[in-house]
Amino acid sequence: MAAPVASNKKAAAPKTVAEEKKATSNKKSGAKTKTEGENFNYIVRLANTDIDGQKHTVIGLQSIKGVGKRVSQIIARKANIDATAKIGSLSDDKISELEKIVISYVEYAPSWAVNRQMDYESGADMHLFGNDLDIIQKDDINRMQMIRSYRGVRHETHHKVRGQRTRSNGRKGLAVGVMKKNAVAGAAPADDAAAAAKK
Repeated sequence: MAAPVASNKKAAAPKTVAEEKKATSNKKSGAKTKTEGENFNYIVRLANTDIDGQKHTVIGLQSIKGVGKRVSQIIARKANIDATAKIGSLSDDKISELEKIVISYVEYAPSWAVNRQMDYESGADMHLFGNDLDIIQKDDINRMQMIRSYRGVRHETHHKVRGQRTRSNGRKGLAVGVMKKNAVAGAAPADDAAAAAKK
């Protein structure tokens, strides 16, 4: 059997945690400098919302209240923008065009893809963004409470509205727990003795 051959290479000393972190941070910062130029916007203002410029276009659009996965994909496709491109790398013209497309979403979207179908007052299909969504939702709840509908009463009393069970879930705010009969019986004579001592 042949004897093992000794190699001239020294075994690398194990790195400390600090050295490993420094090496990984250098790798990350090197990657950032390659993709981000001077015209990169770290915060993009779109539809009254600040969006992180580091996010991909489809993910960044979801920061707008009222825009989810499906809506952001439809918008990116309509604007002919690469969904994986960072939103901060887009030019100002592209961002203003994107904002117009976001605001006019209801005009080209199918009726099943909007978040307010057959509005109570106007009867039109609408897609709401940002604060408008909160305001309309509060108005709907107030209207249900004023006409004393079942849903309005459930909202008013802070109970579940959509027919869920309430026996086991939704017990927040109550004194949850069971006292044994012996503990209850023992507490009653102590209260009587305390009341007699006060007299």
